[in-house]
Amino acid sequence: AATESHILPQEIALEVVYEDDALIVINKPAGMVVHPAPGTPDGTLVNALMYHCGASLSGVGGVARPGIVHRIDKDTSGLLVVAKSDVAHHGLAAQFEKHTVERHYRALVYGVPDASDPRLRGTKGVSFEQGGVMKIQTQLARHKHDRQRQAVFFDGGRHAVTRARIVASFGTPECLSLVDCWLETGRTHQIRVHMAHAGHGLVGDPVYGGRRKLSEKAFGAGAGAAVKGFDRQALHAASLGFEHPVSGEMLRFEAELPADMAALIQAVEGEA
Repeated sequence: AATESHILPQEIALEVVYEDDALIVINKPAGMVVHPAPGTPDGTLVNALMYHCGASLSGVGGVARPGIVHRIDKDTSGLLVVAKSDVAHHGLAAQFEKHTVERHYRALVYGVPDASDPRLRGTKGVSFEQGGVMKIQTQLARHKHDRQRQAVFFDGGRHAVTRARIVASFGTPECLSLVDCWLETGRTHQIRVHMAHAGHGLVGDPVYGGRRKLSEKAFGAGAGAAVKGFDRQALHAASLGFEHPVSGEMLRFEAELPADMAALIQAVEGEA
């Protein structure tokens, strides 16, 4: 039998989107860390799941704990699937490894990643596919001087592919976009690094976003203040699709934009 985990169960409210004996899908709030680490020993999604799932947890690695098969950053909100059994853990992990899991994110970014932009066409690793879909293909690895950050490389590092499509753009002139991003690979901070590499950093991203000044002409003062005051990367894991590791059924889940991102978009839309 799997030994007890040293991670303590904690009664923390969770938004459960789906649950059965094999797995659980959570809509994670921004600000919650997925797994305990030296800086955040508790108050994490795993602590909450230990409490919520009780005895029905995967014992992968010989320790009873929720089977974390993928993560989203602390300040990214949205959908995450967690294995409750070893069979589910191995089955889900294999799908992530083969890149067959469908993951779409919504991000609010600076600028408009338009196929007609000559600057983008000249950016290494950036190309456009049919329908104005921007494809970003690079290697990613830890930044040489800042171990907390990821950086784009073209030799060495891990292969990473992100696609992005404009959903809406805001401002007069247009200077912010809501984009639909989807992952072929799932690397640490991938969307945040890739969009910044393309010159379209995420609003509120303290690490990669850059502090861009929005022209007063593009937005009224209220919208400008809302953008400036947004204190997390404006990124939400909006949909998640995979094959159930036990039944083989195709499952797909969607999570609406959280209140803070919805309010931010309303602010820039209202004054655009």
